[in-house]
Amino acid sequence: MIKIDSYEYYYNPEDGKYYIRKRKSSTHPLKKIKDKLNKSKDKKDRKDKTSKGNKGNRSDDASNKGNKLRDKADATNKTNKSRDRAHTANETNKSYDKAATANETNKVQDRANTVNDMNQFHDKADTVNDMNQFYGKADEMNETNKLDEKMSKVDITEHSLYRMSIKNNHNHPIKVSIVMPTYNKYHQTSLSLYGLSKQTFSHAEYEVILVDDASSDNTSDILKEVDVPFKFKYIQMKQNKGRSSVRNIGINHAEGDLLIFLDGEMLAPAAFIENHYKHHVHESNLVVTGAMHYEGVYTFIMPDYNEDQVAHLKQLVNNDAEYRRLYENYEQTQQHLNVPCPLITKEDIDTNRFQRLSFPNRYFLNSGLKHFGERLEGFTLPYIAFLSGNVSVRKANLKKSGLFDETFVGYGAEDWELGYRLYKNGVQFVLDPSTVAYHQEHGISKRKVKEQWGNHYRFVKKHPNIDVLILSLEWKELPFMHLHQTLVEYNELEERFPDEYNELTHAFRTMLFRIIEYLNNGQPVTKLYDLPEDSEERMKIHQQFETLRPRGFDYLASSFEQIYYL
Repeated sequence: MIKIDSYEYYYNPEDGKYYIRKRKSSTHPLKKIKDKLNKSKDKKDRKDKTSKGNKGNRSDDASNKGNKLRDKADATNKTNKSRDRAHTANETNKSYDKAATANETNKVQDRANTVNDMNQFHDKADTVNDMNQFYGKADEMNETNKLDEKMSKVDITEHSLYRMSIKNNHNHPIKVSIVMPTYNKYHQTSLSLYGLSKQTFSHAEYEVILVDDASSDNTSDILKEVDVPFKFKYIQMKQNKGRSSVRNIGINHAEGDLLIFLDGEMLAPAAFIENHYKHHVHESNLVVTGAMHYEGVYTFIMPDYNEDQVAHLKQLVNNDAEYRRLYENYEQTQQHLNVPCPLITKEDIDTNRFQRLSFPNRYFLNSGLKHFGERLEGFTLPYIAFLSGNVSVRKANLKKSGLFDETFVGYGAEDWELGYRLYKNGVQFVLDPSTVAYHQEHGISKRKVKEQWGNHYRFVKKHPNIDVLILSLEWKELPFMHLHQTLVEYNELEERFPDEYNELTHAFRTMLFRIIEYLNNGQPVTKLYDLPEDSEERMKIHQQFETLRPRGFDYLASSFEQIYYL
């Protein structure tokens, strides 16, 4: 670009106009001529003054000569003036041409520069816009990526028995590990995880380990569907291994010092973890359970509900007009579809509205445990409070007592068996209603009953002690208070009369064992201790039994009588 400060304006006296010319560091030629003429005139004037001062008036010849010289000078001046004019005009024209050219060049270049500037401006604007769009998109992408990283980044570990995927992996110390086994409970488990995401306990300090025991429903979709703030470990078994095995796998991957065992269909209130944890802060030898304060809730209408469950649900929906409408709509339009129908929403969990479809089931408390207080003081069967649907214990206690016995498969008794070992190692059991969780009701498998007796049979075979065998009386639907009192009297009988009741106590233990054995084998529970009428042992047993009530062993006498004469 030509800089405008390399040109200057000048005035031409001949035409009275201003022109533009290129500025030079040297003197302009026109100025040189004028300077020369001025010098000559100054020199002549000085001579004239000197002549007048020194000689007086000059002669005519001298005057003529001077005139001639002046005339000649005048002519020369005129010629010079004409030349100057022409030269000046030429210079002016040249300057004008140059200036015009310069102006045109400048205009062109200015235009070009303006265009360039505009282009650069637009380029910059476009660049800014592009950058803004880019950063806008980048911000969106970053937000999306952050969400995706939070939701989709998964660390995967392959094992011969299972595949473990971890979301929200971090290095923050974990205080509490929740171990949740699940099998074909997709709908309920999804809600359970949502409930656990709303905990008051610091999300960075607990993890949930969901162990899927090779479910055949949509449980595997949970990994990509859940949006949870805690560290989430999803362990998918490659083949079904049973409750004890999958819980042990969860324990082995637990980072927390405190373990909470929670079934996959349990809906936990917001303070659930906090209320469990507070017990273990100052004591290291505890088992804390909320299972004795059992609450049930119907979160879905399940097609495999039995008649009693359907009747119960119909009664509960009358507590809320919206739930009643949903149920009526299900009966009219969806019942034939044979798929679960949701009743409870996530919003219902946030507002606790779901509790309108809940109900208490105080089987254990109503069977006598409420008489022993929060710490079950004096209760002879505290290990039955170890119900793995909702119970907490320190990992160190498990290492001392051992993990779940993996020979227990299917439903029942595997948790009592572990609880029994903890009890024998001196662990204190605590019942706390604030640690209650809501069991989402589902269909009851007919296999459960047989599985339960099978595992109970394993339990009594492994621990054929009176404080385990006594649980067989539950089959007779005797309350736990009755079982407790029977055990108290049995222990007192052996202590006070160590050799006097040998035949009776032997017969009692045998019959208790055979109840479970017969149930496991599908045999009728009858003639548990059948002896010939005239046998000596039979006679001794009758004699010993006759003395029980007079000596104050009423519960023991009652329990013995109920199974001896079957």
